[in-house]
Order: sequence, then C-alpha cells, then structure tokens
Amino acid sequence: MKIIVATDSFKGSLSAEKVCEIIADTIAEDIPEAQVAVKPMADGGEGTTQAIITACGGQWVSEKVMGPLPDMEVEAGFAWFENTQTALVEMAYASGIELLEKQQLDPFKTTTYGTGQLIKFAAKKQPNEILLAIGGSATVDMGVGLAMAIGWKFLDENGRKIGLGGGNIEKIKTIKRPPEKLGCKVKILSDVDNPLYGTSGAAVVYGPQKGANPEMVKQLDSAMKRLSGVIATTLGIDVSNIPGAGAAGGLGAGAVAFMDAKIVSGIETIIAAIGLKRDLQDADWVITGEGRFDSQSLQGKVVSGIVKAAKQTNTKVAVIAGDIQLNSVDYEKFGITDAVALKDTDMTIEYAMKNVEKLLKNKTRNFIQKQIKL
Repeated sequence: MKIIVATDSFKGSLSAEKVCEIIADTIAEDIPEAQVAVKPMADGGEGTTQAIITACGGQWVSEKVMGPLPDMEVEAGFAWFENTQTALVEMAYASGIELLEKQQLDPFKTTTYGTGQLIKFAAKKQPNEILLAIGGSATVDMGVGLAMAIGWKFLDENGRKIGLGGGNIEKIKTIKRPPEKLGCKVKILSDVDNPLYGTSGAAVVYGPQKGANPEMVKQLDSAMKRLSGVIATTLGIDVSNIPGAGAAGGLGAGAVAFMDAKIVSGIETIIAAIGLKRDLQDADWVITGEGRFDSQSLQGKVVSGIVKAAKQTNTKVAVIAGDIQLNSVDYEKFGITDAVALKDTDMTIEYAMKNVEKLLKNKTRNFIQKQIKL
C-alpha cells in the first residue's frame, strides 16, 4: 500500500507541511506497513516557496526589502535551487496582504517595489529561470513598482518620475526601458485568468478586499486601461486581453510587459517541480485537501491539479478539508473518491479552528477505517 499525502495549507490554522505531517503520522500509526510519501502543496499563492523547498531541497536566501507600503521594510527572501539554477520569488513575502493590518490596506499606496527588489537580488545569481508566485498580494499597481525596482522609469506629463502606489499609475505618460535586461526567463505562477480591467478585471474583482472603495475601484480600473494603452504604444505589447493579466492587481500584465514573462499554471508547474507524477505511478491513494473545499477548488487550485495528475495513473483521490461546500455527486463526478470535513454541521468554525489538529487526526483515522481498512 502506497499513499501520497499532498495537501495545501489550511489557511489561518495550519501550514501545508503541518497538515501533511499529521495525516502521514496518523496513517503510520494505523497502517504501519504502508509506504507514505509526503508532498506539501501550493498553487502559486502563499506557501509556494516552502512547499517546493521542502520537496526539492532548495536554499532560502534572506533579503531585506520594501514592504507593501513605501515606508515599510520587511525581512523577505527567495528560494534558490542550485541543481536547476532556478530562483523562486513569492511576492507575498514582500508585497503581501498578510503583512498589513486592516486599517493599512490602501491600493492607492501599496506597491510591488519590494517584489521587484527580490527579483533583482535573484537575478544576481544568474539563474536560468525565475519563477514568480503572485498570490496573496496587497497591491493594485499593475507591477509598476516591481518594474521601477529593476530599472524601468515612469514619467508624468512634465517628465517627472511618478511616485509609488496604485494611485500614481494614472499619471504615467512616458515609459523608459532599463539600461540592461534581467538576462533570464521569468514565469508567473498563477491560476487566475482574470483580464486586466473591466467587470472581471483586477480592480473590480480584487480591489475591495485590498481596501478599495467603489470610487477607488473605478479610478484604478480606468488607470490600468489607460496604462495598457501607453504600454501598447511605447513597447508594442498588448496586455489588455491576456488571460491572467489581472492577477495580483495587474502584476500579470506588468510582468509580461516589463519582464517579458510568461503566465503559466501555478499548480501544474509545482506538480512538475516536485516530481509528483512520478510518485503517483505506483500509488494506491493520494490524499489532498485545503481549508475550504468548494467549487473554486475544482478550478485551478491544488485539489484540481492533484485530480488531473491522479487520473493519468488511476490513483484514487481523497480530500480532507476544514469545511466542505460540495456534495458527493459533484466531487465524485470530478474524480474524487471521498471527501472528509473536519467541521461537522453542528460545529462552529471557531471550535473547528481551535481544535484543528485533534480533528484532523480523528477524521484521518475515520477515513482510513472507512476506505483503506476495508
């Protein structure tokens, strides 16, 4: 019996590493003869760096950079993988929403500059490739801050440099290239397909959770549409209709324009990087999961990526999640054999989160008895 444990984090309570550890330890106690492989997962959002370092043995390179607000300094860094000469930058460490208190959220002020500093530090390693994981951002600046950090200049109608923050991108009249290119490929890990602007764009969909009121949303949306026109005229690149351009407050578009980046599936890139498909070839089960298992889980998230990979090897899939919002008909049709919720219907979320480790152990044991020890 071979079982792979490959879960995402349970946001707000347990890291992916801790979730996998508890599930794996419970399996080892109940089925000591089973072979268990632990593969902490992420989809390009928070936790991506740690998941890949754990799986691939990368090195963490610590750097102090600007935080999501210009007057902030944060201890951040990037992952370096010597064997593949690849750097992985996770923007949440420098420009993430979790770095701010609720009252500090303001997309007119927040900036991706610190993420650009990390890109610049990573480029000094002369990598073959930089992977940029863009989940969990606090920004809606279309990657202009990042671009400034790597040498691009953005000038207003009077030829003066604009300031940092999403509130300044509407002032951009002229774009000037840096004297030198990064010198390596850049891939954006994202599973968001939102366009840059419009009703499904970065400002409208994600602006409010980053502190934007309706008037700010309207202004940011208009500014990004206008800047995409300046980019098209100046650089000859049309970012207006690229799927995923609206990811991370328009950073998807900015990365394409200012780093010649390619937007790729976060979960598929991570699955390939950690060699999960190889491990699945002789596995009987793969157990995956996340904090909340709902319809979005089946669209470009960790669970959907695991199911897609498991179908190729006829490996049975189980989901263990904090809360489940799908019925069995829907998830079984998708290719999932069983789904187990930590939170029972009569249980409060507060109780479930407070007792998450105990519940995870008990529910894993119940799953084993139900599905494996038949």
